[in-house]
Amino acid sequence: MEDVDTPRTVAGAADTIMSQLTALGLHWDGEVMWQSQRNAAYQSAFDSLAARGLIYGCGCTRREIADSALRGQTAPGMDGERPYPGTCRHGLPPGRQARAWRLRVPPGVEHFEDRWLGPQTQDVATAVGDFALRRADGLWAYQLAVVVDDAQQGVTDVVRGADLLSSTARQRVLGRLLGAPPLRYLHVPLILDTDSGLKLSKQNGAPAIDTGSPLAALQSAWRNLGFAPLAADRPADFLSAATAHWARRFPLPAVAG
Repeated sequence: MEDVDTPRTVAGAADTIMSQLTALGLHWDGEVMWQSQRNAAYQSAFDSLAARGLIYGCGCTRREIADSALRGQTAPGMDGERPYPGTCRHGLPPGRQARAWRLRVPPGVEHFEDRWLGPQTQDVATAVGDFALRRADGLWAYQLAVVVDDAQQGVTDVVRGADLLSSTARQRVLGRLLGAPPLRYLHVPLILDTDSGLKLSKQNGAPAIDTGSPLAALQSAWRNLGFAPLAADRPADFLSAATAHWARRFPLPAVAG
């Protein structure tokens, strides 16, 4: 359960998510892992990187980073954030204390095949810069948490929304530095509000899944992915048929380094 960003965690939201999944016939195959309870795992990964000189303290504020990027006429990345210019990479400026802790991103272009979107490339050092692993508020960054979690859970395939495509290259870089095996990725299109163009999500005020009609909800999601409706009377029957269709459309290739 990705609740590492505790200030934004809504009480009861995790229980709602799990009850919705259950209503849709979707079940987890092991004990639920909570990011908010995994400080030791993240600290261990952080320490292993620090021991190799791959982490440094950064005293910059968000505003300073944005202003520096503007002066350098650096365009925002795919996620809307401007790349970190490396201000503190060689040491904190006089009088500054570390606010966040950043990874020294190695040079080079990251290549990977997205199973939905096709070939992807990103020069992480240029497009993103040295990204934070521990935030100014002391919380672990999502990028570190998710890479450590995937490795420890033995994840081989990641299927998620296209809004997280921009995180993939940096997660691959971080995973490689931590000795984690490479993963396969598939980013599905987002469902957007027809009026605002925003993705349907809690933060944008979209209504919750109607768990009173689970089969209809599954069929709707399936159609939005470009598939024809399936003949099924129960969620279990739908999921069995959908799994077979999905496997034919997206057969698993070998994991690429």
